[in-house]
Amino acid sequence: MKVLIFGATGMVGQGVLRECLRAPDVDAIQTVGRTRTDQLDPRLHELIQPDLMDYRAAEASLKGFDACFFCLGVSSAGMREADYARLTYDLTLAAAQTLVRLNPRMTFIYVSGAGTDSTERGRSMWARVKGKTENALQRLPFKAVYLFRPGVIQPLHGARSKTRSYRLVYAVAKPFLSTLRALLPNQILSTEDIGLAMLELARHGAGKTVLEASDIRALSRAASGSQLDLHTS
Repeated sequence: MKVLIFGATGMVGQGVLRECLRAPDVDAIQTVGRTRTDQLDPRLHELIQPDLMDYRAAEASLKGFDACFFCLGVSSAGMREADYARLTYDLTLAAAQTLVRLNPRMTFIYVSGAGTDSTERGRSMWARVKGKTENALQRLPFKAVYLFRPGVIQPLHGARSKTRSYRLVYAVAKPFLSTLRALLPNQILSTEDIGLAMLELARHGAGKTVLEASDIRALSRAASGSQLDLHTS
């Protein structure tokens, strides 16, 4: 399996990249972003893309992939709707429209968020924009599109947010998150859960497109069994 990861230097993307590097059935991994991950692995190639709205010069490097794990995202805090839409809807569709043309048999997995508004008419600005993005992705003729709607995410294995305020929150919450995740496993996910669930979808698909935290957790558990089988076969 050959996979693309957008946003591999962000907190979620770091976790997804780790699980891809650990998966024996992933033959090639290509990250796409403005900065390098500093990971070293013979299967890993890093495409540095200064302009995330225009992929014309990079098209030759974006062909031949089975799955795309799209983990790019920004906080809406303090942003105007037009600016947030450009960095969420426009940026995501610029990549997805290019990829579906180059890889029509690709599985595309997008990290959205709990509370996303599929009607695009609710009062919450970020939820409307995410809903518009989800709806547009579902109209593209990929082999499959899956939309992840996690809520609280616990960073594991050294993953950390690029947003300073989030890092402070996670530092304060760290002593409690593991306990809370053990008590509420279908509500609080880890970066490992998300990476494993994405791989499970790329391998086997799912019967639904929109995946809430409990669905992601179930896929993660299934993937743990799949990984064990792959390592022992």
